[in-house]
Amino acid sequence: MEVLDATRMRRADAIAIDEYGIPGLVLMEHAGLRTAEVMADEIDALGERPVTVVCGRGNNGGDGFVVARHLHLAGCRVRAVLVGAARDTLRGDAAAMAAAFAGIGGELVEARDAAGWEPVGGSLDAADVVVDALFGTGLTRPVRGLAARVIDDVNRSGATVVAVDLPSGLDASRPQPIGPAIDADLTVTFARPKPAHLLPPAEDLAGDVVVVDIGIPSAAIARTAPDLHWMLAEEVAELVPERAADDHKGRCGHVLVVGGSTGHAGAAALAGLGALVGGAGLVTVAAPRGVRPEVAGFAPELMTADLPASRDGSLAAGAAARALELASERDVLAVGPGLGRAAPTPAQVRRLVRDARCPVVLDADGINAFAGRAAASLARHRGPLVLTPHPGEASRILGLDVAEIQHDRLAAARLGAERFDAVFVLKGYRTVVAEPGGRTFINPTGNPGMATGGMGDVLTGLIAGLLGQGLEPLDAALLGVFVHGLAADLALAGGETEQTLTAGAVLEHLAEAFDRLEPDDEEA
Repeated sequence: MEVLDATRMRRADAIAIDEYGIPGLVLMEHAGLRTAEVMADEIDALGERPVTVVCGRGNNGGDGFVVARHLHLAGCRVRAVLVGAARDTLRGDAAAMAAAFAGIGGELVEARDAAGWEPVGGSLDAADVVVDALFGTGLTRPVRGLAARVIDDVNRSGATVVAVDLPSGLDASRPQPIGPAIDADLTVTFARPKPAHLLPPAEDLAGDVVVVDIGIPSAAIARTAPDLHWMLAEEVAELVPERAADDHKGRCGHVLVVGGSTGHAGAAALAGLGALVGGAGLVTVAAPRGVRPEVAGFAPELMTADLPASRDGSLAAGAAARALELASERDVLAVGPGLGRAAPTPAQVRRLVRDARCPVVLDADGINAFAGRAAASLARHRGPLVLTPHPGEASRILGLDVAEIQHDRLAAARLGAERFDAVFVLKGYRTVVAEPGGRTFINPTGNPGMATGGMGDVLTGLIAGLLGQGLEPLDAALLGVFVHGLAADLALAGGETEQTLTAGAVLEHLAEAFDRLEPDDEEA
């Protein structure tokens, strides 16, 4: 699903009105009506609770007057409060909707200043429902004065708060609050979600987000050239590889995992198992000579190969050459899980990634091999590249502090994709997947229980396994990230807790996760 920033949302509105001939008043009517319908569905005993609709003087306020009218017609006790203006100063569609609400006998209060707002703010309590229609997606600077006072009073009231399109005080295009903002329990947004609805910390102020159709044609939205997307199960399901009746293991991809070192054989094995469960026909794990038998002991389905090893059990000189020989007979290369950072491992990894001609998935110590000044060489890869860093690893190759990366994860992922000409998977809450050119995706699946060792190794193998079945790098990353997080969510639903969840449990639930993406038999 497309995610629209404020500029693209305004453009979509304008196209719908100017080129498709849909009156703005119609869009406003639909927006208010759909909001009232969602409120009726989501709020218990709505008809028995006082409702205050707080309206600004712009189009968001106009939406609020429509909400007030439909709730009034449904028998709710509603008052609409116009903040910071007199009704006779309203213009355009907002004026028309205020008149329509007053025309059916609705209570419309003018709170032109702090004194006018005082009795309203003082009357709000936890039994009330407040509809926030102060500011919409056009806000770009902090709220001050009377509006800030209204926001503070609403937040302190304890009332159930419903935001119309966006909690007032947020910039729709930014995940960081720009000043005082409404803390909503429910947000009803129009046409498509906005960045502030989906990413922390702003998403915490939006509460539950419901996206409703108000009649803007999909073609109008497409013409805004959205470059940000929210991953939906029905869209991701279309990426699952289909197998022919006569397929065999040789057609389903042979993945080579280069990983492991003394004490870290499990990481390489988890990556190999992730590739197998992800559908790879064959998986070979190449590990330092002394570590290989330990990797082989994890699962009989994994094939293994020796790489030259140092005395400490890490890669030795010549490891890259041997791995390249093995990779020449495989379809995909996954590098990094459990390798460690002892010399000469980083140099061997850099040569391997530079010279490999097949698609490469690079994770963990594979990424760390390019830390600092070595990062410039990461762009000199020959085959397609997927990078799967967590924020710490991303900081080492991007030259940014972790705090900078977390402050704007979209920008960091896009920077990584462009700088390294790779699909860049920035792991963490709301994993971000970006490709060169700017197209970016936000993943909704996963939970805090995934903050444990081995999770990234499984994901590395899973993406590699999907690449081996012929998926394009971006598609393999999207499907892998979504299913990986979904498997973790299903594990919690099946009895695991955020404290007990392990990478092994995620592996065990990948089959169920893939099954959830399959159409029902009745629909097939």
